[in-house]
Amino acid sequence: MGTVSGARIAVAGAGAFGSAAALALARAGVAVTVFDPAAPGDNASGVAAGMLAPASEALFDEASAPHLALLRRARDLWPAFAGGLGIEILKDGVRIEGDASWLAGIEARRRVLGLPDDHQTDGAPLLGEDWRLDARDALAALRAGASGLGACFESVAVTGYQNGVLSLSDGRAERFDALVLATGAAVRDGALAPETAALAPIKGQILRLDHDLGAGSVVRGAGVYLCPGAPMVVGATMEFGRDDLTADPLKTAPLLQAATVLRPDLAGAAAKTEVGVRASTVDGLPLVGWSATPGVLLAVGARRNGWLLAPLVAGLVAAYLTNKDPGPDAAQFDARRFDREPEA
Repeated sequence: MGTVSGARIAVAGAGAFGSAAALALARAGVAVTVFDPAAPGDNASGVAAGMLAPASEALFDEASAPHLALLRRARDLWPAFAGGLGIEILKDGVRIEGDASWLAGIEARRRVLGLPDDHQTDGAPLLGEDWRLDARDALAALRAGASGLGACFESVAVTGYQNGVLSLSDGRAERFDALVLATGAAVRDGALAPETAALAPIKGQILRLDHDLGAGSVVRGAGVYLCPGAPMVVGATMEFGRDDLTADPLKTAPLLQAATVLRPDLAGAAAKTEVGVRASTVDGLPLVGWSATPGVLLAVGARRNGWLLAPLVAGLVAAYLTNKDPGPDAAQFDARRFDREPEA
């Protein structure tokens, strides 16, 4: 399914996927309106360190390891995608610190994955290929870029889509040629698209500390990362099956403890907790493509990699909606891949 010239496209969700898709569509000359009731940045994409880090994801997240090559291709799209937006891509890498036994385990896994053997001058292991951006600044830049090309953003939720008619939480009904569903974990009941029933929530909490780690690499230790900036970000929990937005000190206290092991001067630092809920599939890749529901295109289920995958997913969305070849990576993201009967 595709759209015709002059189509109007609705996007539900203004996180990394929704905002990037809106920008890609606007760049393609498509009329697009983004609907999200939350304040800008008040979503899982805003509660993030903005890592563009295929090596780290493969090394520290089992679900991401099989997709290392794909994640690298996604990262490589970022410089061109961010062109003209004023998004700063920081390429200082990820420094790994910890006790000898933990580092030995990480080194063994690095060899299995075939990751480059990078080290800093003091001998600390470094994942030099990993990048990052400021998540909140990037969301604002994507929104500004899309808006500058004619995209509209409205603070209202999408409640339904049928026969080309979009229903909104303020009671309006408007005609759109297609709906891009980029709501993350917010919609998993199958009402807008049955494929969303395959999504599972992951609650994530980060801490923003009144401490400046200084410029340079992200520091990764056992069960924690420290992201430079003011405030500094310490993260992140991964609480499978939870979708509440309540700050939980029992979960965040170990983060701060692990951080102080790496940087003792963080003891006593004031910390603000932020909570986001992500969605994931069983294979760790998002659902991107046409739903069984006519006119609905999915771009959901980013797991930990919403920022890393955003340009790739946005390109797929734009290709599907402009009748272009989505490319060789499309099959891995097929939105209906979990619907099919297993082969005999």
